[in-house]
Amino acid sequence: MASIACTPPAAAPGDAAGLRERARGALLGLAVGDALGAPAENLKPSEIRARWGRITGYVTETPSGTDDTEYAIFSGLLLARHGSALTPAHVEAAWHEWIADRAEGPFRGAGFSERGTLENLRRGLAAPISAQHRHAWSDGLAMRAAPFGVFAAGRPAEAARLVAIDGLVSHEGEGIYGGQAVAAGVAAAMAGASPAVVIASALAVVPEDSWTARSLRRAVTVAHRGERAVRSAVVIGGYPWTDLAPEAVALAFGAYAAADGDFREAVLTAVNMGRDADTTAAVAGALSGATQGISAIPPDWASAIGPARGRCLPSMAGHHILDVAELLVPGEGGKWGAGVVRPDSLPEDVRGLGPTTSQPTEPPTPRPATSHPTEPPTPRPATSQPTESGGGWAKVRGSRGRSPLVGAGNSGHQDSEPVS
Repeated sequence: MASIACTPPAAAPGDAAGLRERARGALLGLAVGDALGAPAENLKPSEIRARWGRITGYVTETPSGTDDTEYAIFSGLLLARHGSALTPAHVEAAWHEWIADRAEGPFRGAGFSERGTLENLRRGLAAPISAQHRHAWSDGLAMRAAPFGVFAAGRPAEAARLVAIDGLVSHEGEGIYGGQAVAAGVAAAMAGASPAVVIASALAVVPEDSWTARSLRRAVTVAHRGERAVRSAVVIGGYPWTDLAPEAVALAFGAYAAADGDFREAVLTAVNMGRDADTTAAVAGALSGATQGISAIPPDWASAIGPARGRCLPSMAGHHILDVAELLVPGEGGKWGAGVVRPDSLPEDVRGLGPTTSQPTEPPTPRPATSHPTEPPTPRPATSQPTESGGGWAKVRGSRGRSPLVGAGNSGHQDSEPVS
């Protein structure tokens, strides 16, 4: 792989048809990676091999996306509504409208960062205080970051700015940096950038001394040696949480680099490394899908992805990830422009989320956390155990009437897989 040092991002493409193909590739690639990786989530490579050998395709009869896909749809619809005028107030209002103020049902598959955010929002806390919970460093923003790169094609810095605004409601510090790296990488890939430039663009938008940047650099440096080397360079042996943003984002970029941007190889590399496999494969799928376009996605993988089932976010049921791709790229007459999308281009249930004409002249600039931890945060174990195996949230009420932070899914497992 070529050197990634000081490599400038490519210019935005002028070919609308090519842009649309990359947008479809990025977001369908995210959903495909999510569905492929879901069965391997929280597993070690040895456990994956014991169950399936090497995963080379879907291992379930009815593959489907998880919270990664549904939250990407959520953020994509929100971005289509507000464009570059997006503010934390818009994001917070959408969390209330689409999630917090609804009967959430079982809320299967949601990660700790989402549950912590909802607990805070329901207690009346607002952004950025709503992001002050014990899992603000998770990959929950990274998993929904690709739509920002699609929207800001060829503008990695703008993609990073916008995704940080989204993240102010739910994440801090390394959790924000992970989302910014993914959004910037997708934005560069949308412009036809090489994998080396995609990686350089991701590194350019996060602090050089951050945990995210260090992990990402380690992963791509050894990527030519394959997935075992990538995993060994990034994963902290024995650390229980698999949804750690610096780890998951680095594994995804490492898989992308190891495959030199090839969609099939990037996604399967991410899946077979285990850990938070649905998210790492979703990110690798978004990066490589934007790089190669939708034609690179195997047809049998693509055809398995239907509209969201709403298992995590009931409000997203019926929305297809490809519809979001269409909303985020300009078409004839323009579906978005000057930061605002035409109301008639949005699904009916999204049109009333707020005024379409109000545009702040200068959207607020998010302030990243000033501290960069060099050691993983000490996890505080959940007070209850999930009632379902294999992922998902148990609906449990605490003594004060609030559901505690419990669950499987992104909760993590002890990983004693050798890392040397």
